[in-house]
Amino acid sequence: MEAIQCHNLNKSYDGKKTFVIRDFNLTISKGEIFGLLGPNGAGKTTLISMMCGLLSPTSGEIFVNSMNFTSQRTEILKKIGVVPQEYALYPTLTAFENLAFFGSLNNLHGNNLKTRIESGLEKVNLLDYRNRLIKDFSGGMKRRINLLTGILHQPEILFLDEPTVGVDIQSKEVIMGILKNLNENGTTIIYTSHHLSEAQNFCTQITIIDKGKILIEGTPDELIHSVQNAQNMEEVFLELTGNKVRNDA
Repeated sequence: MEAIQCHNLNKSYDGKKTFVIRDFNLTISKGEIFGLLGPNGAGKTTLISMMCGLLSPTSGEIFVNSMNFTSQRTEILKKIGVVPQEYALYPTLTAFENLAFFGSLNNLHGNNLKTRIESGLEKVNLLDYRNRLIKDFSGGMKRRINLLTGILHQPEILFLDEPTVGVDIQSKEVIMGILKNLNENGTTIIYTSHHLSEAQNFCTQITIIDKGKILIEGTPDELIHSVQNAQNMEEVFLELTGNKVRNDA
């Protein structure tokens, strides 16, 4: 069964002839931990934004659980969760208040919402901090709350953008443990990161893209074995995308 299907996607901005995503086809199976990797400017953010319904493709179609955004947008949004790289939190609200707000956006209310918030805070070791303002949290604490905002409603498909960037090793272990548990319970995860060793150990499938096109796809082991003398994903990545520093956003 497919969680995500992209058919002949193209995306350009402001009517420009330059396409950020070009003739793009991709299938993500249900239950995968799918890594979408690429250098700066490769088109990852644009692609993820289209999969989440934040952007519309210039042409082509995207199906989420066999539904499309054109006719079934509301139903799709109930099935997905999004955890952005930037903190999507209100600094002058408490941890509990932030989670209550985002939970309400996903139609969680009353005791059900309260129970999920407290259970989530306990899992990320922040239950005792539920009434503290987010502005007083460390980066690792904010990252854990950021994750909870995207999973309180128990989405079937979870989009993650750099979920462990800038965190301490303890917070990273907590975050990765929660994500693995979610996946074991059926959540499909779509994950982007520049931490290639993390992606190698975490993902069941990986696709590397550049300039809006797929360069290679397969399991981490398949990708490593496909590149001569490569020992890890970092060497695969550099072989395919080059050593030149990218200045693209």
